[in-house]
Formats: sequence, C-alpha cells, structure tokens
Amino acid sequence: MINSEKINWNKVGFFRFKKIGRDKYLLSNDVGEYAFLSRVDFDNFLKGETKSSDPAYTILQERGFIRDRVNLPNLISKYQKKNLFLWQGPSLHIIVVTLCCDHKCIYCQSASREKSEKGFDLDVSAAKKIVDTIFRSPAKKLAIEFQGGEPLLNWPVVKFIIGYALEKNKTENKDLELRLVSNFSLMDKEKLDFLADNCVTLCTSLDGPERLHNKNRVWLGGNSYRHTVEWLRKAQKVYEKKTGNKFRPGAIVTVSRDSLRYAREIVDEYLKQNVNSLFIRPLTPLGMAAKLWEKIGYGPQEYLRFYKTALNHVISYALKHPNSFFHENTAKIFLAKILTVYDPNYLELRSPCGAGIGQLLYNYDGKVYTCDEARMVGEDIFCVGDIQKDSYMRLLSHPTVRVLTMASCLENTGCEYCVYKPYCGVCPIHNWADSGNIFPQAFSNSRCLIYQGILDFLFEKLQNKKIRDVFQRWADYTLP
Repeated sequence: MINSEKINWNKVGFFRFKKIGRDKYLLSNDVGEYAFLSRVDFDNFLKGETKSSDPAYTILQERGFIRDRVNLPNLISKYQKKNLFLWQGPSLHIIVVTLCCDHKCIYCQSASREKSEKGFDLDVSAAKKIVDTIFRSPAKKLAIEFQGGEPLLNWPVVKFIIGYALEKNKTENKDLELRLVSNFSLMDKEKLDFLADNCVTLCTSLDGPERLHNKNRVWLGGNSYRHTVEWLRKAQKVYEKKTGNKFRPGAIVTVSRDSLRYAREIVDEYLKQNVNSLFIRPLTPLGMAAKLWEKIGYGPQEYLRFYKTALNHVISYALKHPNSFFHENTAKIFLAKILTVYDPNYLELRSPCGAGIGQLLYNYDGKVYTCDEARMVGEDIFCVGDIQKDSYMRLLSHPTVRVLTMASCLENTGCEYCVYKPYCGVCPIHNWADSGNIFPQAFSNSRCLIYQGILDFLFEKLQNKKIRDVFQRWADYTLP
C-alpha cells in the first residue's frame, strides 16, 4: 500500500497503478493512457521529483500523468472519443426468430426447443413492428442480428426482415449491418446466395477439432463438425466471389471443460479452416450451462491457463506471418482500448454496459429484453416490455434499463480504483448468475478474475517490442 499523504498531488495527475513483477509498476488514467515505471521512477513520480532529463519524464508528460504539464484539450478530446458510445443509442438489435433448434449443445444458454415444437416462432406481424422500432434508434450504425434457437428454422421471417429492413433503410440512410448466427444445419445454395447477395454477415460456432466440436455441439441429424466445416468453406467461396473479403464468414469458440486440453489444437483448426480470427469465450452459468456446471464448467484460473496457451500460439503464428491479420478477438478488443484513442464499443466491455442503452433483444414471443443474456436467465426480471404494446421510448425508459446502467457503471463499483478500469466493463446479468447480485463483487467475481488475468497477460506482452507491433496491428484493425 502507498501512503497517499506522501504523494505530491501538485505535481501528480490522477492515476491508478498496479505492481507488475518484482520491480515494475503499471500506471493508467481515465483516458486509457498507460506507462511502465521502475521502482525508482515510480517513487520519484509520487514525490513529484521526476526530472525533465529522466527517460520516464517524456512518457509521463505526453500521457497526462504530470499535472503541471497536462495538455488538457488533448485529454478532453481523447476522453470524448473513448466515450462516444454514450451518445449513440442502441446500435445492436438481436432478433430471436425462433427458439427451436436441431442441436443439443451441452452448454446451451437459450433454453432451445425441439425443432418440431409449435408456438416458438416469431411471426411476420411482430417482425415488422420490431424493424420499425429498431429504426427509431438515433444510432447512425445499426446491426440487426438473427439468433435462436437456429434462425434458419424460421427462414421466411428471416428473409422478410432482411428485405423490409433494406427497403426501409433507403429512406432512413443508416449504416446498416445484417448478421446471421447459425449452425448451418439447414443451409442450402438458395439461402446462401440470398444472404451473400444482401451482404448478411455470417457467423457460426466452431469449437475446435472434430471430436471436441461434436462432443460440445451434438447434432441429431449427423456429424455437426463435418456439416459446419463444409458450409463454412462454401460460404467463404461464395462471399469472396460476391462481396470480397469485407463480409467474410466467421466463427466463435465456446470453451467447455473438455476444451481446456486443446488450446493449440483449437487455434490450428481455425487456421486450417482459413478463418480470419477466432473469438474465445468462457462459459456463462446460464441455461443448460448452469444446470451442468459441475460437469462442463471450470474456475477462472483453469480458463486463464487455457487462454494464455491459445493466445501464445496465435502470437507465434502472427510473428512468423507478419502479413496475416489472423488474431484473437477478446485480445483485439482490449488492445483497441489500450493502444488507440477509440473504443470498439463491445457491449460487455464498456462502462456502462450496453444493456438497454447499447442493445436490445426481441424475443420470438414479442417480449423485449435489455440484452441477449437477459433473456437467458429463465424469468422476466430483465424484460423491459412487449413489442406489440410498448413504444421505443417506453422500452428505453423502463426502470430496469436505468438500474442495469447504474450497476454497470464502474464508478459505482469496487472497480473504480482498479488499474484496468479504463479498459474493462461488467455484465450485470453475469453478476446475477454468478452471485445473485447485479452489482459486481469486485476481485472475487469469476468474470472479473478472468479479465484481470487476460489484461495482466497482455500488458506483460506489451513490454516486448515485436509483440507490441503485432498487437498494434490487431488494435488498428478495429478502427472506425
């Protein structure tokens, strides 16, 4: 601990810090600037005795850590850019077109139903109202994302929404992005051509090599891995021909306990399938994952060992292939926050989070939730209205939106003085699932421990010049 009475506040700007290793300190401030200092330089900094001739002085002065040499307009500009998302309104709109699915994934969080069950599909009337509501958002960029269940089981409504949204946007002039999250089990040439012709971004799940993927993602209709990979490759070819690389199909990894042994193999699988990136995500204790947690779950340290092994493998590949943009998305999001003046607006990693104010989810039955995770809780505690009854303004002014905004604002939590506060965020829904409290239990919450570990690892790597160059390339890849 440092005695604050010994700090020369007339010389020192506001900062957060953490000891890194045996004799280094990491500093950060509210605009996301950071600096590494030796123990001697750190002691001099605290006393306000850093001399202009010291190597550390220029870095501290340029990055806003020395009070009497602060470039205030520059810091204000950086702070504004980092927080532009606060003025945008909901930009991500997730539509659950059906709750039915033909897979039985061991970690399913959405309480999916058998594909033959009735009463779990969105109808065209509700779909039209959803699109009309989406375009009420003041956000210049809008993303409409189809989820399920398996959205291709309700293809007519997916097709209607795409056509209606594109037609409506001819007069609304939004920067509109359409996304489809699918297991590809029902994909065919007609659907693929339609999606590519309308520049609908495709994303599937690829959990790794065949044995692992099939164990995680059970398909009653056959070999899930082989079918997914077959259509992923077809989609890559069709999209390259019709759209170039701008809308290249992607995939995500969901990590189960069985995945922990296959970190390098998972990375190799993505390279084998010629996917531009992989997005490694830990399990959230919701839905089936909560019920089977003792069997498929793991602790933060187990996950971090897996993640570091995987990321080291990605970094090694990037160092050997400097012209490749292959990267891991969790790292890329953090690095964009650390190494650029912009925030990539990933809704789970911002303060406040995107619940209600950055995204909305429209369920198959017309109920509206603050986010995708909110509908997975299994009760309507995070429901903010009904698309058939409530206006856009009524949805956004719901008390639940206000409460979740407050609970995810890091200034209201124990995260306020964490050195990683400028780069992090909390998910109140995950907190609820983890501890029964929407406010984070800082430094004991499982997701908090995972993020701390990832950021420790990234800042450790940033001290290596060659790796920092790789990281900068990843970070710049996200610039608006």
